[in-house]
Amino acid sequence: MKALMFGWEFPPHILGGLGTASYGLTEGMWQCGDMEIDFVIPRPWGDENRSFANIIGASQVPIVWRDVNREYVQERIGNVMSPDLYYDLRNHIYADFNYMHTNDLGCIEFSGRYPDNLLEEINNYSICAGVIARTLNFDVIHSHDWLTYPAGIHAKQVTGKPFVIHVHATDFDRSRGKVNPTVFGIEKDGMAHADHIITVSNLTRQTVIEKYGQDPAKVTTVHNAVTPLSDELLNVERHKSKEKIVTFLGRITMQKGPEYFVEAAAKVLKNNHKVRFVMAGSGDMMDKMIKLAAERGIADRFHFPGFQKGKQVYEMLGASDVYIMPSVSEPFGISPLEAMQMGVPSIISKQSGCAEILNNVIKTDYWDIDAMADAINSIVTYPAMYKQLREDGLDEVNKITWDKAGAKVIDIYNKVINNR
Repeated sequence: MKALMFGWEFPPHILGGLGTASYGLTEGMWQCGDMEIDFVIPRPWGDENRSFANIIGASQVPIVWRDVNREYVQERIGNVMSPDLYYDLRNHIYADFNYMHTNDLGCIEFSGRYPDNLLEEINNYSICAGVIARTLNFDVIHSHDWLTYPAGIHAKQVTGKPFVIHVHATDFDRSRGKVNPTVFGIEKDGMAHADHIITVSNLTRQTVIEKYGQDPAKVTTVHNAVTPLSDELLNVERHKSKEKIVTFLGRITMQKGPEYFVEAAAKVLKNNHKVRFVMAGSGDMMDKMIKLAAERGIADRFHFPGFQKGKQVYEMLGASDVYIMPSVSEPFGISPLEAMQMGVPSIISKQSGCAEILNNVIKTDYWDIDAMADAINSIVTYPAMYKQLREDGLDEVNKITWDKAGAKVIDIYNKVINNR
């Protein structure tokens, strides 16, 4: 079976959990066998793992004819796309896009991030999707999250192939209910055109059904998983402190509940001064959290190391005694699973999708800072509790693998293809 998959991120260049989940699922599906995947991203960098998916960059897809020779194409984009594919794509330009700004290869430039002109990039990406869909052979279309729904819709309109969308989050999660009408419209349009909708948790499934008016029969939950860690990451140098380290690692935004972490920290530090707190990440609430820590008089016990990526994440987790994810609305939340892989006891909010499948963690309501503080105190105070959560959590998370999630997605593919 062949799938044309649209995504916005792909490791090692990621800005959040979307890229991690897309990578893990794609590899898991490939491990199931008899699966070929063309994975389209706005801008590849050349260092992506291509062993289980053919990575195609929208930034190398020509939408305007340019008379360029093979040597020049090889020199310009040979590290990310074969000249043969470039010329095949060039033969399927379907409209006159000369009015658009393109480079010397007739391609649109993409940032590969989330720029201020994001809506423009989403539209441009869907234009490229039209060229790609006319060129490649595939059985099913799969779009990851709202940014790629217009691309998937375009590919479906061109080919008539079944279209599956993967909801990693909705704008209700990202905005605490203050929904952006433009984003909501794109999400709802994607759901309306989809032959089937995959959600990363039952929590998200209910949002899709209730807030977006979708038929429950059309929506299936496939929980996320984690990729087994390499020996290099499992054995990163662990800089253990004499003091206990409690870590928050993620985007410092409203959705992630960072203020509850700070407030719980203040409660812990009233009675236990041998604990340090780390808020690793970046986001629009970072300055506010620095100020809040100062107002609570705990700035000297609080650290803000900034955005962590790759090996840095596991070095941070390896140095931690407790991991906490106090998200207000978390469709899934892969980070606690990554912490558990490193043997770090975890506290998660009951309002997270991963709470549906994890048992060997402590679960609290995101707003219950007293319960959160009690949980932190218990883990850092009682060695037996720390040991049990560490060992049982490690055993549990090692059974949550992407090939199982991949098999469920392939089953969904077969159903939508057979229904056609």
